[in-house]
Amino acid sequence: MRRCALLVPMLILFAYARTARADGVVVNTGSPDGKIATGSRPSSPGKMEIETADDFVLTQATAITGGTFTGLIPTGASLSDITSVTIEFYRVFPLDSTDPPDMRVITRVNSPSDVEFNDRSSGDGNLSFSTKVINQSFTAANSVLNGINAKPNQFTGGEGPVTGQEVMFSFSIDSDALPADHYFFVPQVQLSTGDFLWLSAPKPIAPPGTPFPPGFTDLQTWIRNSDLDPDWSRVGTDITNQGPFNGSFSLNGAVPEPCTLLLTGAGLLGLFLRRKTTDSQQR
Repeated sequence: MRRCALLVPMLILFAYARTARADGVVVNTGSPDGKIATGSRPSSPGKMEIETADDFVLTQATAITGGTFTGLIPTGASLSDITSVTIEFYRVFPLDSTDPPDMRVITRVNSPSDVEFNDRSSGDGNLSFSTKVINQSFTAANSVLNGINAKPNQFTGGEGPVTGQEVMFSFSIDSDALPADHYFFVPQVQLSTGDFLWLSAPKPIAPPGTPFPPGFTDLQTWIRNSDLDPDWSRVGTDITNQGPFNGSFSLNGAVPEPCTLLLTGAGLLGLFLRRKTTDSQQR
């Protein structure tokens, strides 16, 4: 039974990854609006991990192939100071999570799950990226980097305005099939000096951004650090009492061809059943 249970998602993901239509933009929240900048970095010596997440919806299975996100690096830093980029995809709580939660935050309703559903990293060789300075000096009106706390100390009001170089990151990943669902996107950047801060985008999404599909709600950005993990706090509602906010990002993807998907899945299923029959005859 376990082999059969594992087979179905394997068939689906394999078929999605191997058969797809041409790439196109499937998500776009728009350009930065200057309202807030939030930390998002992997752990490194002397620095704990910080994750900022913003949501998107796929109404059909889609192979995500790349995208962009925009944030700040310190004034005076060089693009060569960027040492790695990681992206993560989370589903919405309570999927991939302990439920009920541990009650260390105000709510987990509509938050990212405890653990990621999928990820890619330049350090693992399954993500490549390029960078472009959009603005040598860009100021966000507020920021969150160090003030990420469990309740009752979740509200800090933010850490005030921050100015840095506005940089757009473009990334490509191995064709990554995600089933239709509501997700959160988390970009993380590691710098050899200073910290990366992800910039907010308009909420509600404005042109040239892509609106959410009918029947789905555009949620807000959430954040956590290693001390708060596995919980998350809302950047706007819980920490700053401003916003709520989106993050500035876009995703490119391709939709699998249904006919090819079925043929691929049927072929793999046939091979599995044939092997199972042979195994039974040899017992």
